[in-house]
Amino acid sequence: MSADTALVAAINRLRQDRNAVILAHYYQESEIQDIADFVGDSLELSRKAASTNADVIVFCGVHFMAETAKILCPEKTVVLPDLEAGCSLADDCPADEFARFRAEHPDHFVVSYINCTAAVKAQSDLICTSSNAVDLVNQLPADQPVLFAPDQNLGRWVQQQSGRELTLWPGRCIVHETFSEEAVLALKHEHPGAEVIAHPECQQNLLDLADFIGSTSKLLNYAEQSSCDSFIVLTEPGILHQMQQRVPEKTLLDVPGIDGCSCNACPYMRLNTLEKLKACLETLTPAIEMDESMRLKAMKPMQRMLEMSR
Repeated sequence: MSADTALVAAINRLRQDRNAVILAHYYQESEIQDIADFVGDSLELSRKAASTNADVIVFCGVHFMAETAKILCPEKTVVLPDLEAGCSLADDCPADEFARFRAEHPDHFVVSYINCTAAVKAQSDLICTSSNAVDLVNQLPADQPVLFAPDQNLGRWVQQQSGRELTLWPGRCIVHETFSEEAVLALKHEHPGAEVIAHPECQQNLLDLADFIGSTSKLLNYAEQSSCDSFIVLTEPGILHQMQQRVPEKTLLDVPGIDGCSCNACPYMRLNTLEKLKACLETLTPAIEMDESMRLKAMKPMQRMLEMSR
């Protein structure tokens, strides 16, 4: 038995012993996606966390995702393989600075992208994901001023799609801001029949080049349904693993970062490993803990999202 085979077998034994469910985001390494009980985007994983009968939720993603699971499932043990797996977007919106920003716009309804801390969720009226942001904003009264945080690129796209004027918090994702426009144009020249598909966290100059814009799950669905046989993919390259499984006959082209770097791979997502996954199942640490009053405040906009997304 190889080391990897033994490691996977050990994880499977521990998963059963702990009555644990392993949730993995599309941006995780392929070996973690392969061992997970469920792979999805933020909305899908939120729903799965809310409905699971497991005693333990192992969240293979980043810190705000594990926090979201704890908000929805306070009675369950929620563990994250590496506590340092954070998020540049969540870090870009400190709760105290956000509170001051909100105070400057007291009449605004606060819609926060799920990629934020529990402390920011607790200050929000509604949580959204890239899958449902446009639909949720469209459901709000037309005369209601809206503050959108923390991703300004997603906010601008929601603004364009909904026709609503939004007040934007100036946050951004380091991964989606590193793609090279020059590299996309070069790939389009080399593969003239390829469609460009992009996540709305990308900058506007890249979205302007896209044939389709959508969340990770919508990008996957589009690659399946499109008659095109090749795609230039503008999002974190972890998604290519699922795409290749769904459309093995199609060509999927990753886009390098600025200066040809590979910095479009999220450094935080990649902190989780099979070894750390096994360790957290053994020790049930690091566990996500949260003040109950904050959890209840953060729960309200999460529940509103789930109700409005049905």
